[in-house]
Amino acid sequence: MKRLKFIVLLIIFTACKENNRKIEKDERKPNIVFILVDDLGLNDLSVTGSKFYETPNVDRIAEEGFIFNQGYAASRVCSPSRASIMTGKFTARHGITDWIGAASGTAWRELKRFDKLLPSEYVHSLPKNDVTIAEALKTAGYKTFFAGKWHLGGEGSYPEDHGFEVNKGGWDKGSPMGGFFSPWDNPKLPNKVKGENLTMRLGKETANFIKEHKGSPFFAFLSFYAVHGPIQTTSEKWQKYRNKAEALGIAENGYKMERVLPIRQVQDNPIYAGLVESMDDAVGIVLEALKEVGLEENTIVVFTSDNGGVASGDAFSTSNLPLRGGKGYQWEGGIREPYFIKVPWLNNRGAKSDFPVTGTDFYPTLLDLVNLDLMPEQHMDGISLKPILEGRELDIQRPLIWHYPHYGNQGGNPSSIIREKDWKLIYYWEDGNEELYNLATDIEEQFNVIADNSDVANNLSKKLLDWLDEVDANIPIKDPEFDAKLAEKRYKSSLKETMPALEAERLEFLSKDFNPSNDWWGSKITND
Repeated sequence: MKRLKFIVLLIIFTACKENNRKIEKDERKPNIVFILVDDLGLNDLSVTGSKFYETPNVDRIAEEGFIFNQGYAASRVCSPSRASIMTGKFTARHGITDWIGAASGTAWRELKRFDKLLPSEYVHSLPKNDVTIAEALKTAGYKTFFAGKWHLGGEGSYPEDHGFEVNKGGWDKGSPMGGFFSPWDNPKLPNKVKGENLTMRLGKETANFIKEHKGSPFFAFLSFYAVHGPIQTTSEKWQKYRNKAEALGIAENGYKMERVLPIRQVQDNPIYAGLVESMDDAVGIVLEALKEVGLEENTIVVFTSDNGGVASGDAFSTSNLPLRGGKGYQWEGGIREPYFIKVPWLNNRGAKSDFPVTGTDFYPTLLDLVNLDLMPEQHMDGISLKPILEGRELDIQRPLIWHYPHYGNQGGNPSSIIREKDWKLIYYWEDGNEELYNLATDIEEQFNVIADNSDVANNLSKKLLDWLDEVDANIPIKDPEFDAKLAEKRYKSSLKETMPALEAERLEFLSKDFNPSNDWWGSKITND
């Protein structure tokens, strides 16, 4: 009898213990993993239509989560876009309107670009008076972690100065100094093994953080340096994609001329494809870590990019077609992005929405999803997308605004943009000209319909300029030393010299005997 009572008591005790564990698990705040890729275009994923790049792990996030078909970065270049994610504010409001370190004012002349305007000044570090999303979550009890590219200020404005308790690799530089293979030059990420892949290291650091903090809610922000230039990969990945390009058929020409620079028309760069795959491999490491520690069902996963793929300038890496332009450009190729949010407990697997969303919306959406109070005085230009994720209509119309009073390295023009419903208006600061596109019928932005829709254009133009005036946005000024002849000479040089050089380089990357160096950018160096 005593033995029977003991067994009964043991069963009751075990049941109570398991029930308490369930309650603790159910009451625990959800975790958040935010994955931000640098310079990844909308169509650089197999899930978004690429026939060349292979991204099974990122595809899994999209397929198991929610896809926003009309997702945007808050800027056409990196620092402004990243600041908008952190603050929930459009770029003209927080003041970081160009990548930090870009020349402005009269210093622009030193680059010998011979442009009509002197780019405006801009804020060079994330404002201290803003409460970042990391600070908001840290205050709510979250462990906060950052890995990878920061580029939001120097000493005193690093991730650890804006709410992140752990920082692995985030500093003032915007590209992988020293390259993608160890030894790299990054004071926030010590070298360990010669030849180690930087992208994989960041994935492993994030996975380790997840495993070490599985017992408490966490916010892990994985910000890849990939797929920013310099583009580098291993000989094995290059060979794989070189063979694939040949099997798909190598186009005779890979470029055409945009307004001032050539722009890539095909996805066939095997080096860039290998870099994309490494990014996907690292994403897989993080997803596997969540599964291994049993947190897959209690973790929100976000995946996006900070601006469009590099089709002009920099490494001329990819094509964004059918979207026009790319990084640095005012057209959709410069700002339209992959925008996936996976919330495992919501019944929305594989669901999609055409509601236009942008980088400022992540802040209020994530607060809302983890049941924290919204902070409308902070994330002033973002809205919570939780209703859409739950399958409800979001009965709101709001304009999206972009402000870039600068010239980029990629060929874009100083301009500001407003999108409302299907209409997109671009205001050019050089001469006050405007373009109006109906994105529902012209996603390629080939037909400026402003002449037939003057009322729409006037309404949008007034909203845009009034808002910029309201937030006291900086604007560029005319350069009194502008020389039209020198500008024309630069354009002709690009057409006559740059285009043939790019075509030759493209074919070199695809040649069977391509060999960038004996050690393939250091990927074959070991400690032995």
